[in-house]
Amino acid sequence: MKAVHFGAGNIGRGFVGLLLHEGGYEVVFSDVAAPLVDALNDADEYTVREVGEGGVDHVVSGFRAVNSAEDPQAVADEVATANVVTTAVGPTVLRFIAPHILSGLALREPDAPPLQIMACENAIGATDQLRAEIQELAGTSWDALVGRAVFANTAVDRIVPGQPEDGGIDVTVEPFFEWAIERTPFEGELPSVPGAHFVDDLAPYIERKLFTVNTGHAATAYHGARAGIEKIADALADASVAASVEAALEETSALLAAKHGFPAEELAAYRATILARFRNPALPDTVHRVGRQPLRKLSRHERFVGPAAEALEHGLGASALVSAIAAALWFDDAGDEQAIELQQMLAALDAETFTERVTGLDAAHPLFAAVRTAVADRQAAVAA
Repeated sequence: MKAVHFGAGNIGRGFVGLLLHEGGYEVVFSDVAAPLVDALNDADEYTVREVGEGGVDHVVSGFRAVNSAEDPQAVADEVATANVVTTAVGPTVLRFIAPHILSGLALREPDAPPLQIMACENAIGATDQLRAEIQELAGTSWDALVGRAVFANTAVDRIVPGQPEDGGIDVTVEPFFEWAIERTPFEGELPSVPGAHFVDDLAPYIERKLFTVNTGHAATAYHGARAGIEKIADALADASVAASVEAALEETSALLAAKHGFPAEELAAYRATILARFRNPALPDTVHRVGRQPLRKLSRHERFVGPAAEALEHGLGASALVSAIAAALWFDDAGDEQAIELQQMLAALDAETFTERVTGLDAAHPLFAAVRTAVADRQAAVAA
């Protein structure tokens, strides 16, 4: 069995690639970073080190890598004969790998088993997004190719912190992971992914993860950065930061209970597990790494505005989520393009325009006024 995985970065090697290897697949990594591709091809194995309580080391072997920028034909050839295709590239990059998958599907033997495609991204419906990109590129030829693949959405969760520059291709991760996968598209022929659980309705699990893990992680980063704290674990050791993060997650849990019927006690236990993971002192994670790309994280259907908007639509509170948004407006990192752009937009736009453009909220939405006020307060504080 063979799996082609797009994105040979830390998550690709330390999470998805590891589980595919443990599922018995030969793993072919596809990436555009030539030094990383070369390093993988020069190595016979790499180690995934779990740090924290219960952590163990895993040795990954039986892999190779191709450079999709330099040899797109090689990528297409690998996809053509693969059993599984996965991604960990970021939602905005899916459109760049769609042509490679389409080329591979065109080369695939018509009577081969359908290629099982799963986008493992921090986004709702990422596999649907990838499928739409492929279908648009295919145009009228899609009807002849559609039967050669099945597409399943997933929800993935594992903290993979920034790695040391001299760490090579080994990866440090937390012991906890979760990979939930839609069952229905496979029609009984499930991919071999140890530890994954297949569910009939993925939406509740995706939103529980995004609105707890992603919301909580980013809220910790922005409140922590605002307090001048460098590490995520240290930020949650600060009583004020911890209280702000916990309040935001109580609001998202209230939404998850109202929308999906999760029991309150189950959500409380889930929150406690997530916060304990963030507090893992063995993970050298920083507020700047977790807080990067603030414009994306402040967009309409992301981890703050998305649940806050729905909470108000359900008649629930969202003041702590608005406070997290307000903290994000202070995020300033010279090494992050979006952080730079965020600060430039705050300086150049009035509060109304900024709120509309960054959050995607309609001015009539009940959340709009609170966010606009947060933006205006941020601008006034700088001007003072």
